[in-house]
Amino acid sequence: MIFKELGLIAPLLKAVEKQNYTEPTAIQEKAIPPILEGRDILASAQTGTGKTAGFTLPLLQILSQSEPLRRRPIRALVLTPTRELAAQVHESIRTYGEFLNLRSTVIFGGVNAKPQIATLQNGVDILVATPGRLLDLHSQRIFSLAKVEFFVLDEADRMLDMGFARDVNKILKLLPAKRQNLLFSATFSKEIKNLANVFLQHPVTVEATPENTTVEKIVQKAYHVAKIDKTELLIKLINDDNWKQILIFTRTKSGANRLGKKLNKRGVVAAEIHGDKSQNARVKALDNFKKGAVRALVATDVAARGLDIPLLPYVVNFELPNIPEDYVHRIGRTGRAGANGVAVSLVDHSEMAYLRDIEKLLKHNIPLKVLEGFEPGEATEEDLKPAKKSFQRNQKAPANKNNNRRQPARSKVSSRDSK
Repeated sequence: MIFKELGLIAPLLKAVEKQNYTEPTAIQEKAIPPILEGRDILASAQTGTGKTAGFTLPLLQILSQSEPLRRRPIRALVLTPTRELAAQVHESIRTYGEFLNLRSTVIFGGVNAKPQIATLQNGVDILVATPGRLLDLHSQRIFSLAKVEFFVLDEADRMLDMGFARDVNKILKLLPAKRQNLLFSATFSKEIKNLANVFLQHPVTVEATPENTTVEKIVQKAYHVAKIDKTELLIKLINDDNWKQILIFTRTKSGANRLGKKLNKRGVVAAEIHGDKSQNARVKALDNFKKGAVRALVATDVAARGLDIPLLPYVVNFELPNIPEDYVHRIGRTGRAGANGVAVSLVDHSEMAYLRDIEKLLKHNIPLKVLEGFEPGEATEEDLKPAKKSFQRNQKAPANKNNNRRQPARSKVSSRDSK
């Protein structure tokens, strides 16, 4: 199939062609037609498969088919959990809407609100926002959401993980009852499906890939290593295989800072990106990483969604996430748009239970190797404590009447990312 067969108008086809895209991805092929028909969508697509264009293209087409309203009230709202994802979605809207008479903007916290307010007061058709800044500016009567025709909730599962359920419900109450709703995410928990039942009207369910699966072209590897030896092993892998662009995940912001300093001391130019960094610092770090001025970008899970890094070859889990779905999002930063990618995990004794949980989610084993000179040794009682806790939690789950609730991540998200 080609894009023209999806029923897209000429200005959108021209914009798509300018980006050298010829064939739609699976999620685009499945989602665009029902959205153009005015249907609500509940869509699950593996990260990196083009789901942003899956809702951006039809949204732009429908809005463009009627004349802009006087003073351009907000007609479409896209809600995302992080600043990086908001910026990425807005960039897609600008790219695909280049040849249309539509205005858009993005608002999020961590930056001066005055330029955002000025743009909103001049009128926009499409608003991309994070929940905190949206509610903040709305409470100041900077804009109205009374004319919204489209509501898109992107990365909905992450939205709930980061504690935005209350904010999402507040925002839903600000929207007109009659509107088209699109809910997109890489994974769906029962909480997400319950949320979908609240505001989606007879939705079309779209699934481009089996839920919680990973892109086939990503080669997954894992090394069993003592916690104290992880940094040395990482540096050896980087130097021996001459890795040039590596996105490295840690569980905590302080852990990201420590690892970044160690890598820089050992000659691997690194920068950190997490919720305690200012927006300017995050943008600079990401820009330098994309340009190759920074070899390694050390990130927390704030960066697992919304970082669009074309042809990223390597993702490293310096520490495994304790939420299996987060592993899917992390490694989904590589292997995007049909490219090959490698995901490497460094697993110490305390993380073996996390590895088993991830394998259970993926329904396949991840090869676990021991590299000569980096043998993990025997596990101590202290090493096994987290694993025992995970095991006990899983054993007790069936008896818990709330066992369908997803466990929150241990590391807290910075308040900056809630704005």
